[in-house]
Amino acid sequence: MRHLSSCCILTIFLSIAVAAYAPGHASLSTFHQLQTPSRTRSVFSRLRDGLIRRVWSISSCTGEVGASNDVKSASPPPSTLLARYSGDVVLRFSINSPEEAAALTEAVHVLFLDVWEFNADWVDIRLAKEVVPSLLGLLPPSLQHAHTPLMHDLAQAIFESYPSLTFEDPSPRPQDEHRPFSPVLQASPNTDQTNLFFRNYQPLSVIIPWMRLLRSLFPTHVRMINVGVSYEGRDIPALRVGVHPTNADKPSSPRKTIIIAGGSHAREWISTSTVNYVAYSFITAYGKSQEMTRLLEEFDWVFVPTMNPDGYIYTWENDRLWRKNRQQTSLRFCRGVDLDHAYSFQWDHDSTVANNPCSESFAGEGPFQGVEARRFANWARNETANNNVSIVAFVDLHSYSQQILYPYSYSCATTPPALENLEELGLGLAKAIRMTNGEEYSVTAACEGSVDSEENREKKEKFWPRIESGGGSALDWFYHELNVKYSYQIKLRDTGSYGFLLPSKNIVPTGLEAFNAIKYMGHFLLGNKGIEVEEEESLEGSTAVAAGKHEEELADDAADVELRRRRRR
Repeated sequence: MRHLSSCCILTIFLSIAVAAYAPGHASLSTFHQLQTPSRTRSVFSRLRDGLIRRVWSISSCTGEVGASNDVKSASPPPSTLLARYSGDVVLRFSINSPEEAAALTEAVHVLFLDVWEFNADWVDIRLAKEVVPSLLGLLPPSLQHAHTPLMHDLAQAIFESYPSLTFEDPSPRPQDEHRPFSPVLQASPNTDQTNLFFRNYQPLSVIIPWMRLLRSLFPTHVRMINVGVSYEGRDIPALRVGVHPTNADKPSSPRKTIIIAGGSHAREWISTSTVNYVAYSFITAYGKSQEMTRLLEEFDWVFVPTMNPDGYIYTWENDRLWRKNRQQTSLRFCRGVDLDHAYSFQWDHDSTVANNPCSESFAGEGPFQGVEARRFANWARNETANNNVSIVAFVDLHSYSQQILYPYSYSCATTPPALENLEELGLGLAKAIRMTNGEEYSVTAACEGSVDSEENREKKEKFWPRIESGGGSALDWFYHELNVKYSYQIKLRDTGSYGFLLPSKNIVPTGLEAFNAIKYMGHFLLGNKGIEVEEEESLEGSTAVAAGKHEEELADDAADVELRRRRRR
């Protein structure tokens, strides 16, 4: 056993963990109904036999034990999902004027609708089919035909977002038979396809033991910590990754720390998986990549997969589309506070928005009423005040819409200090993502959702109404209250085709995009251009055409920054 690779150990662990949630287990009540017991027994027998063959008879952990959604996709959703979601639709409204934005905002608040996402051009709303006529009756004629359905079968999409309990034949594929596992992500583009953990979304009861296992496998640079306790008494776990200097003769300066958090909104599963992916990538690259080793020596990296463990568990056991935490409010039948509006900075900036506990963006009845937000903020303050820590960057992962947002969120009327630095790094993050898989992420201030247009701002006209309040965000609080110079909210894939129900096949590519972006941030904070250093090395010996394209991209980025600066003058 001592010769088993970390892949084998992690695969064995996850297989045992998944087996624990076969039908009949006390948890995951929604998940239980996705397969029948007879099918499950056969599945796990095959999985067990495959693992035994691979671990004891083959020298490397090369077989792919992938979860397949083919069988599940061909099956209808269970009756529980049909009963809850079959009557719901997701509509996208195109917004073209301040009057349309104001009318839609008012209708959303009157009907307590679930706003999935919005930007300056469109708003995605989930609602019951029978409510559609009432919504359209509150809207101006120009909006009554300016909407399109995003999902024709919401219950099926939800069903397919849960992991399948049907596994493929675990025998090695011919092309993989002689390929050894390597934890260095850059060594092979298909390395993560053999990692069972990232083949599907994982429940918290699998994530926490997985984090403990990483701590045990990599004790030199991984510690498991808690950054708070939830309303229902659960720890908010995190991995602190970094290598501390051991020179006791030289007093140490405050340890530069970068926080990567996800899962503030419970239904945004891709944010939790992405934090885990980036953490795993950093951890396993230490000592195998010179650039990654340096990043772990220069910074501490705190990875918080889910800021909202109560809500996350609730999405697995009861309501896949639950957003808020699970604490009691003044209305017994309307639970939960939106943690991303619960921070103290500019909490009451717009008290007329989301002041009802039944609203999906309810910010609480006072600053920091959201338990998890308050305790996480207390942890961060304690780190900087008492533990010799300097938080130099904060990244809050969300979904969806593919945006990189910087302060301020509460208002566009105030320009943050060092705006040019925020924009420069933001454009670099977007470029790192684009160079990974070709995905485009926009870079803008967080206030510039469906709030105002740049044309109106230049004319100093009235801002467009917000679909939901931007006050009390973690983004603004870390930037303004803790003086974290680089504070971002990144909204991951996609742009609306699946929304919060992003298929699991996107976990690895989305994680890789985020990994490259966060790695770029580390290089940027070290004072170099990050990926552009690597580009120069990879371009050695390339044609003049390729070099010209590279210079063109850099020029475009510089022009974009300069254009934004002029707009704010």
